[in-house]
Amino acid sequence: MTKTIFVTRQIPEVGISMLRNKGYVVDVREKSSIPNQKELIKVLKAKPYDAVVTLLTDKVDNQLFDAVPTAKIFANYATGFDNINLEEAKQKGIAITNAPAVSTSEAVAEHTFALMLSLAARIVEADEFVRRGKYIGWDPMNFIGTDILGKTLGLIGAGRIGAQVAHYASGFGLKVIYTDLKRNEQIEKESGAVYYSTPEEILKLADIVSLHVPLMDSTKHLINKERLAMMKKTAFLVNTARGPIIDEVALVEALQNKVIAGAGLDVFEFEPKLSKGLAKLDNVILTPHIASASDTARNEMSTLVAQNIIDFFEGKVPANKVN
Repeated sequence: MTKTIFVTRQIPEVGISMLRNKGYVVDVREKSSIPNQKELIKVLKAKPYDAVVTLLTDKVDNQLFDAVPTAKIFANYATGFDNINLEEAKQKGIAITNAPAVSTSEAVAEHTFALMLSLAARIVEADEFVRRGKYIGWDPMNFIGTDILGKTLGLIGAGRIGAQVAHYASGFGLKVIYTDLKRNEQIEKESGAVYYSTPEEILKLADIVSLHVPLMDSTKHLINKERLAMMKKTAFLVNTARGPIIDEVALVEALQNKVIAGAGLDVFEFEPKLSKGLAKLDNVILTPHIASASDTARNEMSTLVAQNIIDFFEGKVPANKVN
């Protein structure tokens, strides 16, 4: 019997084509908006799908699993999988896969660096100044920024993305310090990174703090009011990981009161909503969760999603099975 697959939103065509070339029927939700739980349940009940491709904005739990009992694999089009209840999936014998594309690490690391450089050079503020017609000639005191050469970059998390950021940082003349659950000897050797055992040490020493940890119970609000107060007043905070790692209300207060110099955020605690006052601050740069949005990364993710499903249907263990 022909396998049928439902995709909750459009993903790059390369993965869809891989599945269809195998003879599978692939239904892709046509709307570009984020589907709510009620809509997904209704759609999944309509057909005996064998697999579901989900996105990080989809809440995948027992309600969704029960809506489509024929589906024994949910393939997440994302590096993370904090949107999926893995324990419930395990209990029901449902395979969960993710899409940790190698090029995603590079794309996120590049975006991380773009935020760092833009904060230091005050690029967004200056761009807005020009667009508003306020530029009337060169002024030696206009938008004086911060040099990053010789500064200390503190990484909280030194997995694939953190390691790539460290690699770029060494080329920019930054000193790199990091913390993680275990030491990463590779970045110590390649980037001269120095290991510290606690986030507190990183926060106190770094001129720029960049977050690269997954969202778990232990990392939610890892950066809170107390830890923000440990940072230098001249320091920048960058988050391209997951929004709830930062207590966003506390961050707004810290930015308003100049507890830290600025922040670059690609993710938000209450995404897509922003905490009150965040968008009005001129010492924060906000991007709409696009750190991995390079054509190479997104195409590779689509390919991984498709290959995970193909392997599962062919009786193999998918390379990116997470439960």
